[in-house]
Formats: sequence, C-alpha cells, structure tokens
Amino acid sequence: MQHSHTTYEQAGSLKKTLKLWHVVVLGLGYLTPMTVFDTFGIVSQDTDGHVPTAYLIALIAMLFTAASYGKMVKEFPTAGSAYSYTSKAINPHLGFMVGWVSLLDYFFLPMINVLLAKIYLSAAFPGVPEWIWVVSVTLLFTLVNIRSVNLTANFNTLLVIFQILVTGFFVILSIKALMAGKGAGTVATVEPFFSTGMTMPHLMAGAAVLCFSFLGFDAVTTYTEEAVNPTKTIPRGIVLVALIGGLIFTTASYFATAVIPDVSILKNPDSPSPEIAYLLGGAFFQSLFLAGAITGTIASGLASHTSASRLLFAMGREKVLPGKFLAYVHPRYSTPINSIIVTGVFCLAAVWFDLDTALSFINFGALTAFTAVNISVVIYFVVRKKQNSLSSLIQYVLFPALGAGFVGYLWVSLDVQSITLGLIWAALGLGYLLYSTKGFTKKPPKMDFEEAI
Repeated sequence: MQHSHTTYEQAGSLKKTLKLWHVVVLGLGYLTPMTVFDTFGIVSQDTDGHVPTAYLIALIAMLFTAASYGKMVKEFPTAGSAYSYTSKAINPHLGFMVGWVSLLDYFFLPMINVLLAKIYLSAAFPGVPEWIWVVSVTLLFTLVNIRSVNLTANFNTLLVIFQILVTGFFVILSIKALMAGKGAGTVATVEPFFSTGMTMPHLMAGAAVLCFSFLGFDAVTTYTEEAVNPTKTIPRGIVLVALIGGLIFTTASYFATAVIPDVSILKNPDSPSPEIAYLLGGAFFQSLFLAGAITGTIASGLASHTSASRLLFAMGREKVLPGKFLAYVHPRYSTPINSIIVTGVFCLAAVWFDLDTALSFINFGALTAFTAVNISVVIYFVVRKKQNSLSSLIQYVLFPALGAGFVGYLWVSLDVQSITLGLIWAALGLGYLLYSTKGFTKKPPKMDFEEAI
C-alpha cells in the first residue's frame, strides 16, 4: 500500500521494501565479518589459543538473547528495538531509560566506524589531515542513508561480499600454508577447539570479548517497519545473522589459530592481522586485507548509521525526544532525514574521541539492551499473558534466563570505565525523564504499536 507524501509526514511511517536477504545483509554489515581478525590476537591470548571454541560459546549465548528479540518482535512489529519492547512489556518510564542507554550503543557504533576508517585511511595516506577523513566518511554514510534504505542494503551487499571473499582467500592461503607444514602442520586438527590445557574461565573471558561481534542481530530489529512481512522476516533475519556470522567467525578463527597457534611469537600480538596476512600472502594479500578492513568499516558504518537514525525516529515519534523534528520522513526518499543528519553530526565527534572510550560506551549500552529484552519476555508472556504451561515456561522463562545469565556474566566482566561512563549517561537520562514527566506524574507519550503499513 502506497502512502501519500502527506501521510508519511503525519503518521511518520516508513516504506515496506526490505526482504529477508536485505535484512540479513544489513545485519552482517553491522556485524562486520572481518572483525574476527581485529579481536583474534587479544582473544587468542585470553583463551590460550582456543578462539573458535570461545566463538561457539558466544554464539550459543547470543542465540538465547536473539530468540528473546525474535519473540518480542512478533508481538510488537515496530522500529525501536529494546526501547519499544521494554516500554510495552514492562513500563514506559523504564522503556525510556533503556532507549536512552541504548543510544550509547547505536550512536557510538557509527562514530566508531568513522574513527576506524580515519585510523586505516590515515595509515594508508599519512599526508592527509585526519579530520578530512572523518568529514568525508561521515558525509558518505549520511548521504547514502538519506537516499534510500534499499540503496544502503544493496551497497552493503557488495561490501559484505568483498569481506567474505577476502576471508575466503585467507582460508585458502591458510590451507596452503598448513599443507606445507606450517603452524599445526595439518588442515584438520582439534587443537584450536580443544586441548587438555584449556580452562573454562579463560574461554569465558574470551567469549565475553567476542559477544560484541554479534551485535548485528540486535540492529536487525530496528528495520521492522521497513521489512516485508516483519513478523516472519525479522525473527528469521535475527537468527540467520547470528548463525552466518558465527559460522564465518568460527571458520576464520579456526584457520588463523591453526596457522598461528601462539600469537606471542608475533611482533604485535594485540593486532596481528596485518602480520598474519603478510606471512600468508606477502605484500599483495596484506594490501587486499587492508582493503577488506576498510570495506568492513564502511559496511558496518552504513548499517549502524541506519540503525541509529531509526532509533531516533522511533523515540521522536513518541515525542520523548523532539518529535516533529526527528519523526519527519522525507516526502521523496521516504527516509527519516533529520534523524539521519543528527546521527551524522554525532559521527563528527570521531575527530576528538579515542577508541577505548567509545567502546566503553558501546559495551554498557549493548548489555543494558540485552538484559532488558530477556526480562521483557518473562514479564510480558508469563506475568502479563499468564502463559504458565511447561512449554511456555521453557520458552518464556528458561531460555531468556539463560540469555540473561550469560549477559550477567558479561556485566561482571565490564571494566570500571565502562560502568562509570554508562552510569553518568544513565543519570543524565533519568534527570531528563524526571523533568519531562514532572517527577513521573506524567507517562511518556505511548508509541503507536500498530504495524505501519
């Protein structure tokens, strides 16, 4: 059904054009398949060389939380993700707080991708001032997103395919090296997955780091209002993004571990990918690898820019943030143009921010969203809808509890900086909420949860 331009502006609804493959590609772009190489060195040291096993643990843990997202999106097919589900299932004030803290995750990821692009491009072109890269990449993300979410998905398809091809080339070169007797000396070995020396605390420490590689499935829910048949497309997309991402991560990390069982032999074990690429394929593959890393950053940046603007759009439409401005949909492009521009302006902060600080904000935001969605499933289905059969208790209590339990472990593993910065941001949100609701005497305006057509 086509809306008139006026209807778009009044109802603040978005075109339904995204099919399952669009959603999966956007999610994989958000995941960034080549991120496996960015974290490989750190996690290899954490797990004593058992990175693929840590990925499998992280994947299983994330699938429980992904299942919770899938259950909630079937009930409430609207953009807004954890914010929307918490508002409807538990309490609109708590929903606002979850949305506020989630902004950390959604806002900082596009900015982190701009920051990473600046780092990569400055290394390749040291004579160019860094701010030029920040402005150029931010403009790219903003203009592509304004034009069309389908353009974003189609552009992302090419970028994701390129990353998968580079990763595939890496696997082929690894097999060649292993057959030549390097590393483990054999293509098939259980050592990366299991050895007598590995310990569960070390594996869990590695899995805690790797969980943030799976953030794409969370982002998928923000495309609900633009998906064709969202109650089927989005839950399937969530699981497929997690599974395909997990398969890529586990496979790539298996071969990386087989070729380099001990990263401490490398010059820079914390960031070993350029050195491993050079060892496997010389200067040419190292250049190709760098191109893949930049491509991954752009793909993730485009997808995360889309997600951040959709969350702003949802919060603007409920008028908990300036509604008329943020919920405006461009009559020609059918995209939330003002929300996209605000996200772009925030990305410019990459000129001043460092990576550690930005990542600290993301960790706090992601875990808040994960925790809220798992709790929302229990409260909505068991407390509100009184679904108390054995199968319901397994589906709506046990599985979310397992998801929340693992997330709880991740909370414990957060560093002090993450918690401190996150709590400061949450306190600002609470102050704004107290002011805007006159001390909780007014409810935040409710969202229209009817599916946008």
